[in-house]
Amino acid sequence: MSSLPQRNPDVLFRRLDDEMVLVHMKTNEIYALNPTGARFWELFAEGLPRERIEERLLAEFEVEHAQLTAEIDALLADLERHDLVAGA
Repeated sequence: MSSLPQRNPDVLFRRLDDEMVLVHMKTNEIYALNPTGARFWELFAEGLPRERIEERLLAEFEVEHAQLTAEIDALLADLERHDLVAGA
């Protein structure tokens, strides 16, 4: 399993209903995560390792492991493009 990037310290986040809203304080960019992305971010923000995050998401959502891995990789790449994480 690959390691996780670091959260950009300039990013604030808050859960709103079933979404997670991320705000980059230096750029004022707002980024919303859907329910599964929001759950990933919660676990990520807790500092859990990727293996534990994947275990939890597999238990909570109906998804195959290969699909989950691909979706996490895509999410992390997108978060890095928006400067919300570094080192993805």
